[in-house]
Amino acid sequence: MTAPLLVFAYGNPSRGDDALGPELLRRLEALAPPGTEFLTDFQLQVDHAVDLQGRRRVLFIDASVAAPPPFAFARLRAEKDASYTSHAMSPGAVLHAYRELYGVAPPPAYLLAVRGDHYELGAPLSALASAHLEAAFELAQKLCVAPGEEWERQLTRAEPVQR
Repeated sequence: MTAPLLVFAYGNPSRGDDALGPELLRRLEALAPPGTEFLTDFQLQVDHAVDLQGRRRVLFIDASVAAPPPFAFARLRAEKDASYTSHAMSPGAVLHAYRELYGVAPPPAYLLAVRGDHYELGAPLSALASAHLEAAFELAQKLCVAPGEEWERQLTRAEPVQR
């Protein structure tokens, strides 16, 4: 049976603050919220459109240099963008691929973009990113058990923040 909520974090744990998404997912997964499935990868690809099938809602989590501190939370829309033909896609492009693949609208999807600043290979999470992670974790915990209306009330931005 497919869990109604998919939490999908992406980023490279070996690149400093790029580990924010996977680290937040690890913390959420330890709570084992009912009806939630967790997935992580280094980057989004067209194959991930299949993972959205049968979901009521999807939460993408990523590190961002453009998000205001500590994070931005926005509703996503399916859109064909420049990442559509690359090896790493935006969440909107994954939603677009879903629509193209199945011929129906993708499930409601949101992006939790956690502010990071240091992405050096081999570096740990910076102290500032760790503080942003704590704030994002508080919101993400609420989202994992909240109905869809509550997700809309938690939005901090009308448009998603690009990496």
